[in-house]
Amino acid sequence: MLEINSSLFLQVANFLILIVLMNLFLYRPIRDILRRRSEEMGRLEGLISDFSVKSEQERNLIEERLVKARKDGYQEKEGLKAAGLKEERALTQEAGAKAEAKIGQAKTEIEGKIEEVRKALEDQVSIFSKELAQKVLGRTIQ
Repeated sequence: MLEINSSLFLQVANFLILIVLMNLFLYRPIRDILRRRSEEMGRLEGLISDFSVKSEQERNLIEERLVKARKDGYQEKEGLKAAGLKEERALTQEAGAKAEAKIGQAKTEIEGKIEEVRKALEDQVSIFSKELAQKVLGRTIQ
């Protein structure tokens, strides 16, 4: 069995001194290191969550700006398209008007030449009719 003598008290005192020394030199520094590490991890996690929120906000802002830029670009494209169509219509109308004017001028010139030829032929009709009558009758007509 267990004998209670002076060595037991020495062992208990030795155990208590060892616990105090281990607490001072081993456990307390390790607990301080673990506490600081835990605090640092908490601080870093807070920073990470802050940066995540800011990142999400920036991404949303970029998406909104991208959508707005696409919308503005589409509107600009449609505006330029409409202006181009308007310009095209104006140019085709102008070209059509010039063509109509040239056609009208050509018609006038042709009608003038037809009239000249008609007058020339009318002057020559009596000559041609005399010649034809002479050939049909077989004698000269004056």
